[in-house]
Amino acid sequence: MSLPPRLARGLRSARTWIALGILAPLGMLVVSGVMLLDLRQDAWDKAGQTSRNLLQVIERDIARNVELIDLTLLAVQDNLRAPGLAKLDASMRQLVLFDRAATAKDLGVLFVLDENGDIVEDAAVSPPRKGNYADRDYFQAHKANRHLGLFIGRPIVSRLTGERMVNFTRRIDKSDGSFGGLVLGSLKLTYLGRLFDQIGLGRDGAINLYLKDGTRITRHPFLEADVGVNIAGSRTFDRFAREGTGAFVEISVRDGVRRLYTFTRVGELPLILNVALSVDEVEAGWRTKAAVIGSVVLVLCGLTVGLSLLFGRELRRRAAMQAELARLSETDTLTGLANRRRFEEAYARACADAGRTGRPLSLLVVDADHFKRYNDRYGHAVGDEVLKALARCLSASVHRPEDLACRVGGEEFVLLLPNTDRAGARWAAGEVHAQVSGLFVPSASIGAGAVTVSIGSATGVADAADLYGRADAALYEAKAGGRNRTCYAPFCGDAAGKVPALRLA
Repeated sequence: MSLPPRLARGLRSARTWIALGILAPLGMLVVSGVMLLDLRQDAWDKAGQTSRNLLQVIERDIARNVELIDLTLLAVQDNLRAPGLAKLDASMRQLVLFDRAATAKDLGVLFVLDENGDIVEDAAVSPPRKGNYADRDYFQAHKANRHLGLFIGRPIVSRLTGERMVNFTRRIDKSDGSFGGLVLGSLKLTYLGRLFDQIGLGRDGAINLYLKDGTRITRHPFLEADVGVNIAGSRTFDRFAREGTGAFVEISVRDGVRRLYTFTRVGELPLILNVALSVDEVEAGWRTKAAVIGSVVLVLCGLTVGLSLLFGRELRRRAAMQAELARLSETDTLTGLANRRRFEEAYARACADAGRTGRPLSLLVVDADHFKRYNDRYGHAVGDEVLKALARCLSASVHRPEDLACRVGGEEFVLLLPNTDRAGARWAAGEVHAQVSGLFVPSASIGAGAVTVSIGSATGVADAADLYGRADAALYEAKAGGRNRTCYAPFCGDAAGKVPALRLA
């Protein structure tokens, strides 16, 4: 199956292959870029899902432990209202008050404070240890507001144990509704440390637990200086507090690391938990893949472009060689004029055009007079110089692009003049004689006027295909008539014997 001519020409064009050789790698780069972006999105999706899963596990564990402590505080509140409690001795009263107390190893102190802040009941020992907590924030908050419910205080160092902990308190009301003290339970920060330590978040990953006012309860990795710091007003915490749950990318106010923050409220508690993954670590694996894939694709694209350019250059060289061979196949090597092959092709086209359009076609057959004498007297080298000079004269005699000067053999030349009537042919013949009259060959002392030519001219329209024979006959007539002259074959026009008038260029 043959290709359409236009497509076939395009496929043979060096520019087409160079363009394809450049566009194909560009397409590869675009596709690779899209794939790398998809891989990057996959890395972010995976990081987001991992963060959400971790957040959910941690949030549920913290909420469950806080719930256990709160249930313990509620149980102590209930037991304080038990009849006859005040009549029991200290040991029995301790058993009654704290019979439903949680016994988890991370539970810190658990005791009851009176309205003055003094410890009056202690779940750990009987009689209770001594201590006053009237200065604590949770004590003052409950004293001022009877409707706080469960209150979570800022992280502190216990005065009794010296450990870092968070206190959870509930208010005790007297029978008249006035402030009667607190039930206090605490959770050691070591619990949160062990919980967070089980999770690998990378070198710059972090987990933070905040109070709703922006106070940091703890952080992983743990630093003592981070505990109790308030970051309210920062861009990150403002979003935590405003949105409640979600994810975003932001630069940390603590260390300037750009992180993916995934955050949530812990149940219904005034606690905010977040898991933060370093953006660099989220994209680390993707960047490695992107570097490898990108490098390979760039190398392949570079090779493709380079090979395409080399191939294109080779195609151009081949096309140039073919064009040169085609030119040489149609060019007379001695004179540089068109040769007989090109003349025959151009003559056939001109005859066809003349028959189709009705415009006249003229043909001049030019022959050097007594050329054999130059070869015999001066040698073939001088004869060749004479032929070259004649070729220059003929080329100078025609000026239109469609006119063609040819050497058809030996000392015989042809001028093919499309769209030229008899008057135009006569003018062209006169121009040839004028140019030849000035021909001279200094190397052989051949002066101007020594070389002459005879010309046979024929013009026709309908029978243009017979022009060459008629022009050749006119040439022999010119030679027989004394040479250095032009003879014109009888004009043969169209069927009506008319030829359209033409303006000569």
